Formats: sequence, C-alpha cells, structure tokens
Amino acid sequence: MDPQVVASGRSGMRNASAQDQEIWHQLSANWDAVALEAAGEYERLATAHGLPRNSDVADDLENFEGTTRLVEVDVRVNQARFRKAVLASYNATCCISGLQHPRLLVASHIVPWSEDHQNRLNPRNGLCLSALHDRAYDQGLITVMPDFTVKVSQELSRRDSSDFGTIALLRFDGQSIRLPERFKPEPSFLAAHARRFGFLAS
Repeated sequence: MDPQVVASGRSGMRNASAQDQEIWHQLSANWDAVALEAAGEYERLATAHGLPRNSDVADDLENFEGTTRLVEVDVRVNQARFRKAVLASYNATCCISGLQHPRLLVASHIVPWSEDHQNRLNPRNGLCLSALHDRAYDQGLITVMPDFTVKVSQELSRRDSSDFGTIALLRFDGQSIRLPERFKPEPSFLAAHARRFGFLAS
C-alpha cells in the first residue's frame, strides 16, 4: 500500500482489503496526528500502570529539539518522551518533596519550552516536581540554585506563614534536591532560571 514500497518493485500487501487501504490512507495523510495520538495513549497507559521504566529511557542525547505545530494552540509533540526520561531519571520521585505518586508528578522544564528549541527534550533541562512545586517553580516562587539547593522567594516567605505553606514549601529553603541517577540538571540552566526571577544577579 505504501507507494514507496510499490515503486521499489516490491509487491507489498497483495491481499490488503479495502478497509486496510482506507486505514492506511487515513494514517499516511497525517503522521503528526498519529504520533500525537500514540503518545497520548502511551501516556495514559504509563500513568495507569506506574510507568515509566528506567530500562525504556533512550540513551541518545543528540536530538533534543522537539517539534511544535499550530492546531489551536502549540502542540508539544515530544512531551511524552521528555516526561518519560525525566521521571525515569528521578525514579518517579519529586526532587524537592520526595513525593512518589506519578499522577501528581510533573516533568518541569528549567528553561521554558518556548525559549530553547535545542534543549526542549534534553532531560538535563528537566526537574521531576510535584504539581505544587512545579507551579511554584514556574511562577518563580522557588528555584533550584546551580549548587542544587532550593531557594524560596522572599515574597513567598512574607506572604504565606500558614502551616501548609511551611510544610509544603518554606521548610525546603536551603535544602539540597534529590539528584537523579541519570541526567543531572545542567547548572547553567538552573542559573538562568534563578536569574530570571531575581535569585541571582543578572
């Protein structure tokens, strides 16, 4: 059914039905959509079964550039791969709090996806964080310094003296993160985040 196979002189699927041909044409007309659907289905299964597995993480570090296309919003085609690599590196554990429930963990970009195309999928540009710590990190309320210690913003320290705020965020100020078994975060990326939110001088 593949025109390239037929053009090469090979017969391909001689007994393909009309339904087989219809499915082939639907898939070959939009590979991006197929890739997105497959990635989403894998992500659903991975969540349901407690994946990712360390053995499944790709060893290559050459192709870190993700592919973005506009549908109604930017679609991050390779997000499943990035999440899988980061969570596997940290053994599905939040590097700040130690939380180990995959459904509550986020593969957080250190340098934002939109700002560094070459490192979009680089697992060294990622931290495994709980959903709460991911949000705090994204908003600049906390950072991880180049020496891998957590720093809490003065704004958060001043405005949240609640028991929950202390337990969930403030108590981690100055503590070292749990470093991954593979793909230790790149200090220059950490420094860029810290500078962005005023934790380091520009």
